[in-house]
Amino acid sequence: MDKNKSIEALQFFVTNLNAQSFQHKLQGKIFGSLGFKKLEKKYLEHADEEAGFVNRFIDRLLDLGGELKQEAVEAQTLYQDPIEFLKADFQVSVEGIELLRKCIDGIKDDLITFDMMKEYLKDEEEDMFWSEEQLGLINCIGGKPWLVKMAV
Repeated sequence: MDKNKSIEALQFFVTNLNAQSFQHKLQGKIFGSLGFKKLEKKYLEHADEEAGFVNRFIDRLLDLGGELKQEAVEAQTLYQDPIEFLKADFQVSVEGIELLRKCIDGIKDDLITFDMMKEYLKDEEEDMFWSEEQLGLINCIGGKPWLVKMAV
């Protein structure tokens, strides 16, 4: 097992997933303040799920003897328009899942980290499918009816 590969992968996801979790929390709060309570609940729960993965990845990184780092990430755009955010978040998911799959392939000899990353992949795919479903619904019924549905 190449511990350094696992530590590097874990640090990458700790940094980036932490930033994404915070973005989802902020977006949830923004959507709630705009009256979209279902979206607020969805994204606040999603942020908590992601924070849970961050904590597990931190613990594993430290168990492997890695040195935890607080790394800077690029500022993320916050959206007032839920549909625009949904489109952007879907694209982030598509790209992130591709990157995660490559990462998983590189750490398959570290079974514990491999299993953790597979679990995270499953969660991310479920989120991507939800976003894809919502975008399909928007295409079918239109943006305004979808937004009304997200307000109740």
